[in-house]
Amino acid sequence: MSSVPRLAAAVLALSVLAACGGRDHAPPRNLDDACALADERPAYLRAMRDTERRWDVPVPVQMAIIHAESRFRGDARTPHRYALGVIPMGRQSSAYGYSQALDGTWEEYQSDTRNRRASRDDIRDATDFIGWYSSLSAQRNGIPPTDARNLYLAYHEGHTGYARGSYQNQAWLLRVADRVADRAVMYDTQLRACGRR
Repeated sequence: MSSVPRLAAAVLALSVLAACGGRDHAPPRNLDDACALADERPAYLRAMRDTERRWDVPVPVQMAIIHAESRFRGDARTPHRYALGVIPMGRQSSAYGYSQALDGTWEEYQSDTRNRRASRDDIRDATDFIGWYSSLSAQRNGIPPTDARNLYLAYHEGHTGYARGSYQNQAWLLRVADRVADRAVMYDTQLRACGRR
């Protein structure tokens, strides 16, 4: 066997291995149907059920928060900022992944859960992060784990910001939080109808 076919075979083998080991960051096709989402990505539902068992945050609440934050895109990032409309100034924040967790908050989660290998573009880690953060919201601000609206407001504004009521004069954020609450109810109804709750 000459070196060229050997090299081609090695490249092909590496490409296959990379494809098998890589993560699919594309969102599921139907984000408005929890049952279709679970059928297309059963690993998502398994991860969310594990999070519900560990942190007591219902699957539909997790789904609604992920939908609001990243539309289930595993490599979601905030847009770039530009000076004078053309000069790139970096991204709006360090938010990344399914949960759009910021660098500092993610590091706090990794430390608190002793999961240093956790990755924001891994659905299991992202849902666990949401459960962890929501449990802190319950402890610090008394928000029940079923209250998708207020959990989202605390998620967006931080525990201290939520306690100060920083969201109260942000009409756009209140509208988003209302949509998160509505979507959590919709997902719950759908999952019950297809026997997944």
